[in-house]
Amino acid sequence: MGNVIELFPSPAHREELLSKLHELRTMLDELDMQEPEDMNSEGYELWGQAHEDLEDQIDDILDLLDEE
Repeated sequence: MGNVIELFPSPAHREELLSKLHELRTMLDELDMQEPEDMNSEGYELWGQAHEDLEDQIDDILDLLDEE
């Protein structure tokens, strides 16, 4: 017999996603407080990339939660 594909993630999986979502949003809030003033600096560029990466991770989790 073939493998069974789980169509609906378990409640535990959903809780893990929600926990990670909370963690990432907290990290994003903390990063927002560290925004460099000089928008032309290398520090601002690095900050912006980190900010974008966190937003992308949050969007990925929200997409997974929407699929449930």
